[in-house]
Amino acid sequence: MATTLSLINSILTNDKYKPILALIKGFRNGVVYGCKVRFPHSLVMTFLFKSGTLTEKLQGILEATYIHAKNLAFFTVIYKVITGALQWLQTEKNVGHIFLAASIAGYTVFGNYNKVNEQVNLYLLSRIIYGLAQLSVKKGYLPKPTKEPFPMFAALVWGIALLLFEYEREILQTSMKSSMTYLYDDSNTWHSLKDFLIYNK
Repeated sequence: MATTLSLINSILTNDKYKPILALIKGFRNGVVYGCKVRFPHSLVMTFLFKSGTLTEKLQGILEATYIHAKNLAFFTVIYKVITGALQWLQTEKNVGHIFLAASIAGYTVFGNYNKVNEQVNLYLLSRIIYGLAQLSVKKGYLPKPTKEPFPMFAALVWGIALLLFEYEREILQTSMKSSMTYLYDDSNTWHSLKDFLIYNK
């Protein structure tokens, strides 16, 4: 047993095996992170908004968790393989390598339409738009705000969201539309104390 552990440790600390081990660890981290992020989210959203039997709900939760974990794992591996190959060809990593590798991995893994991929891509889109706005100020492309910009950002986001919900709700993502229907439409309807306070309808 001690010999086996010693052999494993010698492999893990040997730089010769590091690229392969980084792929394995990246795959592992993708699976773990995907499960940690998706399982609780699916659990809450499914039991709050989805109908069906308990078995159907559990199957949906596990399927979404599996897709998210698998996709993050494969994206990580594909990205690392391509950046590693490009770095080997050109001796050092650069901006083009990163963008090309991530684009290919994104197209391959997250380019297949399903609800999980839609949510992941929309999450990333919102984060990069926010980040690019901050980067534009940092680089001097946009003037530095004289007042805290977050309140105006919140006002714009929520103003557009509710306009779309009220007038073009069919274009909204299903989960967003369900959430907004629950908050803004269902709160206008009740028939008794029971569906006023205890049940939605």
